[in-house]
Amino acid sequence: MKQYLSLLIIACFSLTIVNAQNYNITDMDLKLTSEWDKTFPKSDRVNHKKVTFVNRYGITLSADMYSPMNAEEPLPAIAVCGPFGAVKEQCAGLYAQEMAERGFIALAFDPSFTGESGGYPRYMTSPDINTEDFSAAVDYLVTNPSVNPEAVGVIGICGWGGLAINAAAADPRIKATVASTMYDMSRVSANGYFDSADTPSDRDRLRSALAAQRTEDFRNGTPAPDGGVPDELPENAPKYLHDYFDYYKTPRGYHPRSLNSNGGRNATSPIPWINFPLMSRADEIKNAVMIVHGEKAHSFYFGSDAYKKLSVTPGQDNNKLLMVIPGASHTDLYDRKDIIPFDALVRFFNEYLR
Repeated sequence: MKQYLSLLIIACFSLTIVNAQNYNITDMDLKLTSEWDKTFPKSDRVNHKKVTFVNRYGITLSADMYSPMNAEEPLPAIAVCGPFGAVKEQCAGLYAQEMAERGFIALAFDPSFTGESGGYPRYMTSPDINTEDFSAAVDYLVTNPSVNPEAVGVIGICGWGGLAINAAAADPRIKATVASTMYDMSRVSANGYFDSADTPSDRDRLRSALAAQRTEDFRNGTPAPDGGVPDELPENAPKYLHDYFDYYKTPRGYHPRSLNSNGGRNATSPIPWINFPLMSRADEIKNAVMIVHGEKAHSFYFGSDAYKKLSVTPGQDNNKLLMVIPGASHTDLYDRKDIIPFDALVRFFNEYLR
């Protein structure tokens, strides 16, 4: 019986490999933009190149790799992603380029199903696969001869801040984590903004609506989008929606591949987030974590509550940090270089990656 079970496991594993290889045939046809199409100017102090790598689910991810000029290798490295619904040509690329100017190799990547990365259907999200995307970026960095494999960290912005913390809880190769202006996407999906819909009956109504949308998507043969930031702000729109509009819908941050700037992710995307809380193992992270949040950000409660879940590692009294930026809003930490505390980020990564 054991022999037959072993053969079955081997057969299933082999089939998984074949299917993954076949899946990558589609992803290998990725169209990578050759020109500079970022929302920020190109620095003359860093090298830049496009790279690709494959995650554990066989999805090919596209990334921009920034490295300091004339630096002595191997170097510490940082994988960067976010915000949720953005692409690497926006905030992630800005953070990566700034960190490369300060002596780090930095990899800004598009998550699965988004931007120049592979994965089908398009514009889908997943707490598991998107957490895996961070670890796949770490795979690429720790095997790169230009990188010190013992000195790799991550930066997650907005919704990818919560995913960065989730990745750090799962992957001890991540020696230092920064969550900037973070969202907990599982919490906001399940509970609504400010936990205003945090009851079983609220979630039942949400599940029913999502289930009905699934039925429609199946009938139509294509997933419906849920809409990104609106082209016109409704009357009495909350300030945070004004902030998002000012970034995603203006020349400041608009990008044609950005979900938030355009049609948004698939309407059924919240389904898995409702049942898979990102912060469930945050207290078990032994490596360093720094949460950076604006004092005036509508999302501040995500960052402050995530910080309360972190446990200081014995013998490292300061390896869990919360940095509050006075007067800053949520989107100020997207691209306001006079507000984003890059010097503090450098000190943090220098301490834990050098």
